[in-house]
Amino acid sequence: MEVLMHEASRAPDATYNPEVSAAPAGSIAVDQTANGLVQPVSMTKPKKQPVDILFEDLSYTVSLGFRKGEKRILHRINGRLPARELIAIMGPSGAGKSTLLDVLSGYRITGVEGTVLVNGRSRNLNVFRRSSAYITQDDRLQPLLTVIENMRIAADLKMKTSTSIYEKEATIEEILTKLGLYGHMHTRASRLSGGQKKRLSIALELVNNPLVMFLDEPTTGLDSSSCTQVVKLLQVLARQGRTIVCTIHQPSASLFQLFDQVYVLARGECLYQGAASQMVPYLDSVKLPCPVYHNPADYVIELACGEHGEDKIDTLVGAMQNGRSIQWFTNRDAILDAVALRAKHPLKESGFYEKVSSQETSQWNQLKVLLRRGYLKTKRDTTLTHLRLAVNIFTGIMLGTLFLHAGDEGARVLDNYNLLFSILMHHMMTTMMLTILTFPTEMSILQKEHFNRWYSLRSYYISVTLVDIPVSIVCCLLFTVIVYFMSAQPLEIERFSMFLAISLLVSFVAQSFGLMIGAVFNVVNGTFLGPTISVPMMMFAGFGVSLRDLPPYLKWGSYVSYLRYGLEGYVGAIYGLDRQTLACQTEQYCHYRYPKKFLMEVAMDPDQFWFDISALAVILLLTRLIALLLLRFKLISSR
Repeated sequence: MEVLMHEASRAPDATYNPEVSAAPAGSIAVDQTANGLVQPVSMTKPKKQPVDILFEDLSYTVSLGFRKGEKRILHRINGRLPARELIAIMGPSGAGKSTLLDVLSGYRITGVEGTVLVNGRSRNLNVFRRSSAYITQDDRLQPLLTVIENMRIAADLKMKTSTSIYEKEATIEEILTKLGLYGHMHTRASRLSGGQKKRLSIALELVNNPLVMFLDEPTTGLDSSSCTQVVKLLQVLARQGRTIVCTIHQPSASLFQLFDQVYVLARGECLYQGAASQMVPYLDSVKLPCPVYHNPADYVIELACGEHGEDKIDTLVGAMQNGRSIQWFTNRDAILDAVALRAKHPLKESGFYEKVSSQETSQWNQLKVLLRRGYLKTKRDTTLTHLRLAVNIFTGIMLGTLFLHAGDEGARVLDNYNLLFSILMHHMMTTMMLTILTFPTEMSILQKEHFNRWYSLRSYYISVTLVDIPVSIVCCLLFTVIVYFMSAQPLEIERFSMFLAISLLVSFVAQSFGLMIGAVFNVVNGTFLGPTISVPMMMFAGFGVSLRDLPPYLKWGSYVSYLRYGLEGYVGAIYGLDRQTLACQTEQYCHYRYPKKFLMEVAMDPDQFWFDISALAVILLLTRLIALLLLRFKLISSR
């Protein structure tokens, strides 16, 4: 195992730029045998400069909440992660493995102290993130898209727009073939096995040939054969010149031997760093010999858990100098040369000065690709599309049957008023709750793809908004046509258009509330909070308690309730515009056969329609903007 510290020999004021001599995605030097395992074959190294990572006095502190203080997870640890090696971060649960991976990848930036150097230079996150990829423990894939569709979307977003379709397809085919996924290219991601999903997650990030790859527990949930397959693949990728860093909880003896370097954590401190083959000699040197026929990985985890005494942890941390010692590296001379050079030429802490774009392609290209992906998902989604259409048709027929001919009878004006409020509730609850239930699943994918520079948040948000418009219009139109004509509302194109416009705006506003809630809360909390917020909206809508009967200290509620403007708009569309006296088919007196009397009773001005439209439009714009800000806050706060 040879570690090349290329950048350490350069002038101290030189700027590290991994994009120099960049080439399209290189060959992935693996092959698939008859038993399905990925094996190394002849390797083509990426034509990029390898990346060596060094960190010193690295600490991470997290807030425990209001007035609960803080907790330090990482305690001034040190370490070196050489290129061309497969590096495992090990330790028991709660040792800080995933936290260290998040800090090194740049996923966590709040609460971090210490120095991270890339090839001997202070790390610039923008430059570093363009040359690295972070693969989460859970496989965050688009389940409705096939393998080839997922790969094409990744290629269109991550590769330069000047790259020809032929080059993209050749790169995709090569990656899928050599990762053993070519035969499954037309299989939806949701139907892949655990090992196949993990390989697809890796394949998606290999499209733009990253120099550094961080993987959080890549073997979780896999059988022993799949674990070996994934780790051997990572080993091959490392040999090509990449820096591969992954966390792993407790590998088997055979799996442990596949790693070049090991970094062991306990209580946020470093117990060991160096070659995997040198761990047993290291333990012997500190008088903690590994028992014969015992898996070294199991034994060191036992020590890290304190099963052999807490004092043993202190002994190991002291012997390793909390990660400063490089005695147990097999390439110690190269590392010593790099350390000596750095001591001779102090580095500037300000990092790099050039501005680097976070994404590879333009905003316009991102929007086009995301719209294409959104169209495919919408076409195949049984919940967002098929079930949504069915529910609108079924509910429309049900309400139309229940309130049959209620719109043209003077004796059933109050019944028709109840129908209008029921329609309002339908538009609010179906769109808001559907978004609350589905959007949190998109959030996890958004966090991964946005961090890995697939696209900007603005492009994603615009695409989500635009993709749903046709479905919302079709669902709303079908429901409105069914209910409007079955309940015998006025057969005037102007009134119908007003009615439909209010329905669409209420649906879009309710969806915005769903986006706001779904962006911040999980499904359980969101399904509780959504209806809870809707209750005051209904109370201030003017149904049950007329607007003029509201106490002065609650008047403000009627101005912020979008349901108030929706109900007022419905009433204006049906009973405004100087509607003529309604027919009364019973012998009894029909008090509300005169629309003006009914409007006076519910305290609604029939000439407020355009004010209601304007108010709903303003609320829509504000809620969409707030939803975007909450999304941005969610992404930032998670880091």
